[in-house]
Amino acid sequence: MRLRASLLGLCLFAVTADAALAAGPYAFVTGRRDPRIYAIDLGAALKPTNNNTATAIISRSLVGPRRLDGVLLGDPANIVLSPDGKVAYVMNHHGQVSNSEFLQHGGRASVSVMDVKKMLQKSSDNTAAAVLKVMDGGWFGGVGLLPLKTPDLLLTSASEGWLTEDGSNRITIIDPKSGAFVGQIQMPVKGEGVRQLRPDCPQIDVPWKGGPPPTDVFLAPSKDFGCWPDPESLALGKGSDGKPYLFSGNAGTEDVSVMDLEQALKGVPVVEVAPRIPVQSGPFGIAASPDGKLIAVTSRETNLEDAEGNTISIIDVDLARQGKPGAEAARVQVGTDDPKGETRPFAVAWTPDGKQIVVANFHTNNLSIVDVGLALAKKPGAEAARIPLTRGDNEPARPKGVAITADGRYAVVAGGANTIKASSTNLTGTAFVVDLQKKAQVATVTNVGIDPYGVAILDKAGK
Repeated sequence: MRLRASLLGLCLFAVTADAALAAGPYAFVTGRRDPRIYAIDLGAALKPTNNNTATAIISRSLVGPRRLDGVLLGDPANIVLSPDGKVAYVMNHHGQVSNSEFLQHGGRASVSVMDVKKMLQKSSDNTAAAVLKVMDGGWFGGVGLLPLKTPDLLLTSASEGWLTEDGSNRITIIDPKSGAFVGQIQMPVKGEGVRQLRPDCPQIDVPWKGGPPPTDVFLAPSKDFGCWPDPESLALGKGSDGKPYLFSGNAGTEDVSVMDLEQALKGVPVVEVAPRIPVQSGPFGIAASPDGKLIAVTSRETNLEDAEGNTISIIDVDLARQGKPGAEAARVQVGTDDPKGETRPFAVAWTPDGKQIVVANFHTNNLSIVDVGLALAKKPGAEAARIPLTRGDNEPARPKGVAITADGRYAVVAGGANTIKASSTNLTGTAFVVDLQKKAQVATVTNVGIDPYGVAILDKAGK
């Protein structure tokens, strides 16, 4: 009788502890080399007593089952929430791998589908309880995730080939309920509107898809890059014709593609509608404005040589879809005053009013705020603010992913270098909270994985 009462008490305690997490907002940060998703209570993070600690972390959810020997599997590089906020989609860049063992590129991507409510429960900490399923990501080196509301489909992009850092032209359309592929966009590698950075590209039509391993295995930097588009992140723009247009930032060819999403959803494989738009350097982060009329994209780095970019581009959706001049409506230098300075702008996020773009600059350890109106008018001062990011241990901040709360007040930034080694799995990742009104870093959460990338924000639990 006493044992039964004790067990009942423990259950009630667990339920009460989970039920107490009913407010918000929350940030979900990918642990990346540490294959867990970190659920962070932003209210707790903002308390001065919790600064530079891990106290605000509610739960750390595995992105898949452990290996039989107990090793954690997964490579979570990106995370997005479903339109209703009930499900999280997590892109495992190289699939269900051990990050301390798979130290290369070109792994087969996978997507973890996770229950958001369970991710916010303390009882889920260090378990796979929130994992609903793990799906094949569609190709190699997965990055982009774009959930659609109607129809209920998920788009995934791949930036690599099999065991190589180059060699993709695929964007896969997945039914998230079943995990089945229902379509795949094939981006042209040659022909009208296609941009290649090498004059001697081989006669290639599709990436390697079976048989002996490819002989042209490229790892950046290499002059062999520039033939494949290698699409990274995805964004959905809206034309004045009322149609949705899919945009991809292409790291291989250092440009942006615009595609007719309606045609893709009818099963048409080749759907680019206009010439690709060159940007300063190979893109990574891309995001659409709240009204869908503009697309912001980072120029992160070139794969041809050891060089990084220092600008973001703002793309006009209507001009881009029609192939008209001026589709790159603005190009803004961020993170440095030196025109030759390398800042490696990593990711972008729009404020809810669409008036500002927040940019995470990896190399210069700062956050830029871009005034969209000044940028489009090509007036000076478009980089309206530059906010330094610092860690309590004095290591470089190395910011990557960024997301903004629904009220536009705070930006959450994932940071920290890749410190994983076969013999070391110390949690060196960090989540920075920046007050966009004060233009200052106001909180730091420590022990957030290793080399964290993606960030998603849930305004309220259960929403």
